[in-house]
Amino acid sequence: MASITLINMLLLFGSVLVLLGIVSSLIATRFGAPLLLIFLVIGMLAGVDGPGGVQFTDYRLTYLVGSLALAVILFDGGLRTNLKRLRGAIAPATLLATVGVILTATLTGAAAVFLFDLPPLYGLLLGAIVASTDAAAVFFLIHGGGLQLKRRVGSVLELESGTNDPVAVFMTLVLVQFALVAGDGPVLADREQVAAVGFTLLEQALIGTLGGMIGGFGSSWILNRVNLPGGLHPLLVIALAITVYAATAVLGGSGFLAVYIAGLVLGNRPLRASASIVTFNDTATWLCQIVMFLVLGLLVTPTELITYAVPAISLTVFLIVIARPFAVWLCLWAFGFSRQEKLLVSWVGLRGAVSIFLAAIPTLSGVDYAELYFNVAFVVVLVSLIVQGWTLTYVARKLGLAIPRRGAAVQRVELDVPGQLGLEIVGYPVTAEAAVVNGASVPTWATWAFVVRKQAIMPPDTAHGLQPGDYAYFLAPPDRLDVLDQLFAPHAELMAHDDPFFGEFDFAGEIKLGEMATLYGLSVDDSAPVGKSITQAFAERFDDAPKVGDNMPFGGAILVARQVEDDKVTRAGLQFAELGEEETTWVAKLLRRWKRLTKRPN
Repeated sequence: MASITLINMLLLFGSVLVLLGIVSSLIATRFGAPLLLIFLVIGMLAGVDGPGGVQFTDYRLTYLVGSLALAVILFDGGLRTNLKRLRGAIAPATLLATVGVILTATLTGAAAVFLFDLPPLYGLLLGAIVASTDAAAVFFLIHGGGLQLKRRVGSVLELESGTNDPVAVFMTLVLVQFALVAGDGPVLADREQVAAVGFTLLEQALIGTLGGMIGGFGSSWILNRVNLPGGLHPLLVIALAITVYAATAVLGGSGFLAVYIAGLVLGNRPLRASASIVTFNDTATWLCQIVMFLVLGLLVTPTELITYAVPAISLTVFLIVIARPFAVWLCLWAFGFSRQEKLLVSWVGLRGAVSIFLAAIPTLSGVDYAELYFNVAFVVVLVSLIVQGWTLTYVARKLGLAIPRRGAAVQRVELDVPGQLGLEIVGYPVTAEAAVVNGASVPTWATWAFVVRKQAIMPPDTAHGLQPGDYAYFLAPPDRLDVLDQLFAPHAELMAHDDPFFGEFDFAGEIKLGEMATLYGLSVDDSAPVGKSITQAFAERFDDAPKVGDNMPFGGAILVARQVEDDKVTRAGLQFAELGEEETTWVAKLLRRWKRLTKRPN
């Protein structure tokens, strides 16, 4: 009975920790705190030096939990990556994930030798442990925080963080083996060792890539041909992802690279039950993230961190200010990135659970300085999450690389259509602030299914348009639902003006901004792109991915994207901002008042 009671107490303790993490995240978001930091701190509070007082030193369990969690998180990152939007990002991201990690590890290792008085081999091992950008941290802080970066920069950061873990893992494992054999000797004794290391790295990458491709296409084939009871498709996907990771690792490849590539393949192919798979994966990823950081927080002893705090913080500053930027600027030098883009990529070198996870490997292997590795890695992650994670959105906006999306998140209901994969039923609640009831048109590729109005189901031809309070249902391709989302997303900031949602004047996308400014007497400065069309201006402003409802200031007025086809604004409205007398001309005011007087009442 005592053992049963102990098990129940452990279950209670674990569930309370997860609940505390979830509740604390709600509070943290109000202050802009990185959620991962909150989970880490809660784990520390529950540990040996905190109020919880739990003594947890099981590195094997930590390695198992970390491997499982990272596999799921990386798979989810690949699943959500749209390959169509990765133009120009693959080559620089690959270089950052390979050469960039090696450069960062080498420079940081050299600093570690000086700061901690370590032999070169052990300094390089510490550099390898903290060298990689953490995919979990990047995915969560960008997507979970609602930050939307310009396409090329965002794609490079996501691809790099998703593919650089295998290099860091490989370097760590190889250097651990050297440390066990060579002691304080040279890192690489001769050319044969160098060749062996290079061959092993190539083997890991090739087997990992091949395993990911086979796993991704094989999983897609299984999902689309095996009939399962409702609700089992998402579980099957998670099981397949873990199988791909483990099988590739057993065969000598990089399991982390394989599971990320498998997610990429699945996320860019038609899938049965795709809506439920994405929803379940989102939940599973959050759970993995919470559990992993709680376990890592439990494992650390805060009082021991004090011993390493000063040199560890110095190493973190060197990593953030010198090592990471040097690697980024060198790797991106030939790809035409601007100074602002390089600065942002340098700043988003977030360290996360991967570094702490890798620091557990020397402990499991019995390598010298194992305690130092773990505590220093923990401090590096802690400082990185506080400094870089807390300021990520601010830095992106200051550098002009955050796309100013103003619409709130839309509510969407998705239902799979049995028998085919190209379409699914999707439904939206209709609000007064939605673009679809303020002049926007539904794309032709979205087929009306029915409208629910006042608890009655109505065919589209008898509904006579949409009204606030309706629920609209369509048949639409899953890969184009983001376009429909913008038609139903609340745009309260545009509704705050007296002018209609899209403005009172409608323009085709090919109209030049200069012609529009002349017609309405808008005052524009020399920097205004008067020679460009509306389509070109929106493409430049929103990095070739504008949405319905996106808006941009122009000559004291506001241009609002009214219709978007294939990522191009084909129609836009002109809305005059209430910014004072000097912002609008008497001609525009007169036209406004005339349209209001002649507008027919509803």
